[in-house]
Amino acid sequence: MPNRPSTHPDTVTVDVVIPAYNEEASLPLVLAALPRPPVRRVVVADNNSKDGTARVAGEGGAVVVPAPRQGYGSACLAGLDHLRRNDPPVVVVFVDGDFSDHPDELPALVAPILAGRADLVIGSRALGERERGALLPQARAGNLVACFLMRWLYGHRYTDLGPFRAITWTALETLRMSDPDFGWTAEMQVKALRHGLRVEEVPVSYRRRIGVSKITGTIQGTMRAGYKILWTVLRYSWQRPRPARQGARESS
Repeated sequence: MPNRPSTHPDTVTVDVVIPAYNEEASLPLVLAALPRPPVRRVVVADNNSKDGTARVAGEGGAVVVPAPRQGYGSACLAGLDHLRRNDPPVVVVFVDGDFSDHPDELPALVAPILAGRADLVIGSRALGERERGALLPQARAGNLVACFLMRWLYGHRYTDLGPFRAITWTALETLRMSDPDFGWTAEMQVKALRHGLRVEEVPVSYRRRIGVSKITGTIQGTMRAGYKILWTVLRYSWQRPRPARQGARESS
């Protein structure tokens, strides 16, 4: 179990990682909606975008880092690698760049961590208010199956694999995240259970994204994502937890 960081509001640094691929139209809205404070720094991991994603990210005050290996998880890992080498925060928040999440709800997302109750907080779209048509049927079905399997295999009831989430840096380093693509969110949630992290869900709002989803917007993307998520949930059920990463940030 990781060391618990200090959660006194005056000592907590909160950084945001945004994996982004062709989000020029939506990313400025995401950056403008992030509340500062508590957000200290925003890192946009540009996953080989062919539009002006990197440009608008820089104009919006974010640190832009390249994520040359294609994949959602690869972009998240690139953002974390930058934080690891440049004064890691106490809390990391992940949010998508398509403006489907409500970044202004970040204070409610991190509240259980600041209260000392949780190490990982999942923003649950299933528990929150959703705009009609925002969560596509294939995404809802995939969530139901994955959450059922996690409850059956790991004994914990999740309601969502939502991308809007917060985790302490010490807990995150303990998980040794590695998935390069669609299994990223499921990997974090099952590893959190295997490592004995304190996990909570909070309701978050969800709206229709700007543009077409790279995953659930196509049949091929949906099938690939569904397979990878289910495989990730299953594979960690028979693996032992790995030791914490060397050099993980100690308690503040």
